[in-house]
Amino acid sequence: MSHCHDEHGHHGHDHSEGTAHDHTDDLTPALQNHIYEQVDFSAINTLNETEPRSGSKIVQKTWTERLDNEPELSSDADEQLLMHIPFTAQIRLHSILIRTSTTDSAPQTLKLFLNRDDLDFSAASSLQPTQTLELAQSNDVQEVPVKRALFNTVRSLDLFFEDNWGQGEEDVTRLSYLGFKGEWMKLSREAVNFLYEAAANPADHKMVSGVGARLGSNVGGAGGGDGR
Repeated sequence: MSHCHDEHGHHGHDHSEGTAHDHTDDLTPALQNHIYEQVDFSAINTLNETEPRSGSKIVQKTWTERLDNEPELSSDADEQLLMHIPFTAQIRLHSILIRTSTTDSAPQTLKLFLNRDDLDFSAASSLQPTQTLELAQSNDVQEVPVKRALFNTVRSLDLFFEDNWGQGEEDVTRLSYLGFKGEWMKLSREAVNFLYEAAANPADHKMVSGVGARLGSNVGGAGGGDGR
């Protein structure tokens, strides 16, 4: 089979600009909307991993460590992996960052499930996923976009790596980096209070005679009368 592999060579350099630069030049655009501190690393759980906590370790890699081959997540009994990744904030997910390889051990089908804490392999295989992604074989970090409208309120994400490029001939699935891009909102009472403060309360304006009625008519627009 012929597939488009290693199309751009994103190894921290972009030579299309024709100007020499170091890795620090690449960090700012690459890290825009990077979700990292909002990942609850200690609560990540990976089923069928060969090395305990290796799933958490590849998510904990920083952007500068994205091309490091170790640590690596590999499957144990068969080619499937199921990762549960909780967040400490509410995430609007834009894309998934993943580095695999050009070998048959590279995962091919990735199914995403939103806000579930009860998945096992049986459930992940039978339930309708929030979205299914097809991954390429590549030594570079792939940025795989998701349908943003489906991932506006992410508190946890389950990733079911259903198969790999071995087409049933390779029992081990491997990946060495996993990250996320998106926006986040703090899960706190302050955010709720801010929303209430932002909404005008007519009672707040009655302390000054006549001001409340005038403000109310102005805010009301066309239906507010002449404001007198």
